[in-house]
Amino acid sequence: MATTAGVYRNGNYSRNSLSTNTNKVEKPLSVNSNPKNSLKSKSLPGSGLRKSAPPSLGAAKDDTGVPGRVRVAVRLRPRNEEEMVADADFADCVELQPEVKRLKLRKNNWDSDTYEFDEVLTEFASQKRVYEVVAKPVVESVMDGYNGTVMAYGQTGTGKTYTLGRLGEEDTAARGIMVRAMEDILVDVSLETDSVSVSYLQLYMETIQDLLNPTNDNISIVEDPKSGDVSLPGASLVEIRNQQSFVELLRLGEAHRFAANTKLNTESSRSHAILMVHVKRSVKGRDSILSNENGNNSHMAKSLKPPVVRKGKLVVVDLAGSERIDKSGSEGHALEEAKSINLSLSALGKCINALAENSAHVPIRDSKLTRLLRDSFGGTARTSLVITIGPSPRHRGETTSTIMFGQRAMKVENMLKLKEEFDYKSLSRRLDIQLEKLIAEHEKQQKAFENEIERVTTEAKHQILESERNYAVKLEKEKLNYQKEYMESIKKLEEKWMMNQQKHAGGENAAGLKDESSNWISNGEDSRVANMEELCEMKKKLQKETLLRKAAEEEVNKLKSQLAELKKSEALAKSDMSKLQKMLEDEACQKEKLEGEIAILHSQLLQISFEADETARRIDKGGSEKVPGSLDSLLSQVRQPQTNDLGNGEKSSIAKLFEQVGLQRILSLLEAEDVDVRIHAVKVVANLAAEETNQEKIVEAGGLKSLLMLLRSSEDETIHRVAAGAIANLAMNETNQELIMSQGGIRLLSMTAGSAEDPQTLRMVAGAIANLCGNDKLQMKLRGEGGIKALLGMVRCRHPDVLAQVARGIANFAKCESRASTQGTKNGRSLLIEDGVLPWIVQNANNEASPIRRHIELALCHLAQHEVNAKDMISGGALWELVRISRDCSREDIRTLAHRTLTSSPTFQAEMRRLGIDYQ
Repeated sequence: MATTAGVYRNGNYSRNSLSTNTNKVEKPLSVNSNPKNSLKSKSLPGSGLRKSAPPSLGAAKDDTGVPGRVRVAVRLRPRNEEEMVADADFADCVELQPEVKRLKLRKNNWDSDTYEFDEVLTEFASQKRVYEVVAKPVVESVMDGYNGTVMAYGQTGTGKTYTLGRLGEEDTAARGIMVRAMEDILVDVSLETDSVSVSYLQLYMETIQDLLNPTNDNISIVEDPKSGDVSLPGASLVEIRNQQSFVELLRLGEAHRFAANTKLNTESSRSHAILMVHVKRSVKGRDSILSNENGNNSHMAKSLKPPVVRKGKLVVVDLAGSERIDKSGSEGHALEEAKSINLSLSALGKCINALAENSAHVPIRDSKLTRLLRDSFGGTARTSLVITIGPSPRHRGETTSTIMFGQRAMKVENMLKLKEEFDYKSLSRRLDIQLEKLIAEHEKQQKAFENEIERVTTEAKHQILESERNYAVKLEKEKLNYQKEYMESIKKLEEKWMMNQQKHAGGENAAGLKDESSNWISNGEDSRVANMEELCEMKKKLQKETLLRKAAEEEVNKLKSQLAELKKSEALAKSDMSKLQKMLEDEACQKEKLEGEIAILHSQLLQISFEADETARRIDKGGSEKVPGSLDSLLSQVRQPQTNDLGNGEKSSIAKLFEQVGLQRILSLLEAEDVDVRIHAVKVVANLAAEETNQEKIVEAGGLKSLLMLLRSSEDETIHRVAAGAIANLAMNETNQELIMSQGGIRLLSMTAGSAEDPQTLRMVAGAIANLCGNDKLQMKLRGEGGIKALLGMVRCRHPDVLAQVARGIANFAKCESRASTQGTKNGRSLLIEDGVLPWIVQNANNEASPIRRHIELALCHLAQHEVNAKDMISGGALWELVRISRDCSREDIRTLAHRTLTSSPTFQAEMRRLGIDYQ
């Protein structure tokens, strides 16, 4: 048996803890395992174990999840130095039987109660052993896409923080569950495709505070009305890339956690610490790997299926220790802390009791702790609870309470649900790559087509030149043949003519011979006639050859004209091709220029949108104590710097974008096909509208009409939110208010309020309507187009910022009605009362949020100034609120207004006398 030194953070464990090496490996309880029965026995002769069976937990599986009971382990802390001295003569109040997973709680020397748990961990159990049996199954479930919770519960000073949050910097074997869980998570995830991010919070005096950002000291809980999931949008979320950065975050959070010195613990935690680890993993084995995206086209249809991601959340809860005031000696502020801790733990115990008994009502809203843990007990998470106890018989009562808490928790069954969804962002990246590939292929085909046209044109030119050369050669050859034949024909004719001349001359020389007969003369005449006929025939042949030559020349001229036409057509084709090529080059240059401008504009829009979102988040975080009176004042905080550099930087960025791009071009982007471009453009317009000097320019350029068109045509929640915020800024001007009403703005805002679920969108819409409520001329039209009912409908959200804007709008409307009644332009009951707003006003007149309460108090006072409303207000319970306001309101002007109203109204005076209210 080896000894290892261990020190509890709580300060009560200073002796050496012992760890034994055992060959027994305990198998963690299965998700679907049945609960262990609670065993209770007395040490009497012949008495066996008396079992108390819990309710049946073998619920049938369905398509919505897998049954999984809460697993509970008990861990015993060894005696500390004080207990070794004070309890030296007394035995431990508990006896552990880890082999059979049982615990005996001694009542006295002869009587004890026996309880059975999923795991029993002795004082010698190592931190590694505790992690493997308590937390490792939960971590594995989180890696598979389920939610998981590991929680420590017990009396102060019993080692909860040591079990969960020990960093183990001096002794790695002492590392707690938080550190070991992150080690396993980082081993299993791939940093290229997966992500791990954490939030570290504390619940102190019923306020949720960010341990990683102490200035964020009042984080609100947001519940999804459809799924019931709980989220903390205001908490810091830090991405984890390695174990060292995680340990640094834990050290930072522990430094900000509240602790105090009590009689039971020198460093007692005074808050509940909550570590949330969000794990997002891509599911392998499906078409989710981008490396296949450059394959052939046969995979294109298959790659259109979006990849699947699994999102698991691990919640590690280090509860503050329960304590008895008489034992801890807490007083003053420490006493208030102890009361708050005990109240939240009591609320948690009530919820577990209700779940264990299958009660129809579970008081989940009694505490913020139970609201945060609603998914851990009776929800969809796999939950493992470790209860820590001490051995001292002086604390038997607290030990018994802790054990019974664990026994009841074992009866709670959760329904585990796989958190799996499609990764549309990855699909978008894949489609972008495919689009780029298709564009490149198209450009390649276009280039090949142009090359082919050029090749065919070159070949045609060569063929035309070859044909011209061949034609010229043949024409010249034919011409020479004609000339040769012509010359030969002339030569033959000349020879025959000479012969005929010679014959004719010989006949004349012999004329003197008178002895020639008449036959010779006749023969000469015949020969002459024959020669003349032959000459005529030769002339005909010559004429025929001349005609043939002319026909050939005409054919040559015709071919030359055709060749000229071909050359002219070729020149026209070249001219058209050069024009088309120039047009293509001009279009390519124009496209490149436009793409460059769009890229620059997009980057500027992204920068401005990012700065605006960052500033808005800082306002939301720092503005929970005071809600601005209007959307204009809310956005004006962007310009009132939390640091001067922030406000000046954002203002200069917006002014620079406005100057470089121009308002018309920014407004034209509101109609872009790309949703992201429209979102960033409307954010820039909203920031510009926050400046009073820009509002007139925006309205003149058609910006108001474009914003209203976005509300009508777009289905994007972000566009609705930002557009409503911009309209709210423009609605600060009376002229713009009339334009908004004339263009159907109140109807569009009412429709947006009816369909929106996001609190920020509802806040912006409510702020815009609230500004319109302050115009005396628009009251009837605003009410007729559903403005009052839209305000009243938005109270379903219950978000304090939304309620503050609703209350401001009602106060503005009531103020205008009061002014109209005083001037004599209005008679009859208030339109607010007719539309049923009074019950909500009375219900929230004493709201804990000061901005809501202040506006409602003003609305009540304005309604009460008109005597015709007095009876309705009395019957609706508003009189008591007016009396309270006149006495207890923190603002003197409202208190004075309520007092003056009560004393000047005969109806209120008569009712107060009837009720016996002494009011002066």
